[in-house]
Amino acid sequence: MTRKLIFMAVMLLGLVSTSLADGPSTQPAIPASGTGAKDALTASPRHGEWVDVPMGDVKIRTWVVYPERKDKAPVVLVIHEIFGMSDWVQAVADQLAAEGYIAVAPDMLSGLGPDGGGTESLGDHVGENIRKLTLDDQVKRLDAVRNYAIALPSATDKSATIGFCWGGGVSFAYATRQPKLNAAVVFYGTPPKKDALANIPCPVLGCYGGDDARVSSTVDDTVKLMADLKKQYDPHIFDGAGHGFLRQQAGRNGANLKASQQAWAQTVEFLKKNLDE
Repeated sequence: MTRKLIFMAVMLLGLVSTSLADGPSTQPAIPASGTGAKDALTASPRHGEWVDVPMGDVKIRTWVVYPERKDKAPVVLVIHEIFGMSDWVQAVADQLAAEGYIAVAPDMLSGLGPDGGGTESLGDHVGENIRKLTLDDQVKRLDAVRNYAIALPSATDKSATIGFCWGGGVSFAYATRQPKLNAAVVFYGTPPKKDALANIPCPVLGCYGGDDARVSSTVDDTVKLMADLKKQYDPHIFDGAGHGFLRQQAGRNGANLKASQQAWAQTVEFLKKNLDE
């Protein structure tokens, strides 16, 4: 055996032994960051498409991504940040589809722009328009999208929400208004009014940045209120992470990335427990 072949054999054995020692990875892949979202969508093998979901005279522009599986899949509604619909929101939906869910991400600003447009037509006026949406408006839009999604031939009747920043608060609040919701995930969003918490029918997972006191300071009171009401609320505060850590993974000297990895693993586990079991 030549020296080159011996070297290659040793290297191969080393790789095999390392792989066996490490064991199979159980850490789910996290969604792309804000800067990598467009490339992630281009590279995705999954089928994603835009649909217009009717809600009265308004059509809710919605990004739908399908998982690659043989059986029917639960539905996860993805609720965007205060910035409106973006490549990053689409990439989050795509990653949820990679975990086996039909992910539906509505542009909550649909119909509020010129000529019935949404986020893309509002330019610098996205923030001011999103703040005009009342809770009733939010619920009507999410109900329309949820009803559309669970009626798909490839869907089960189980559903969850996941939201970020403004959308995190909406995810939490929607759980107080949709009695058939099976789970709600809140990424750095504020809780609903305490009188509404009694109406929540499902477990709630909360993921918060340790350096995001505006939001994380609400957690202790919410824990107490939910416990008093005998509701399931599982909050996690990640040291050193800031607001928006899942999108801004490169920030805060690695704390945002660590928080993203831990929070996403908990999210996937939570969804599987409440939608798949």
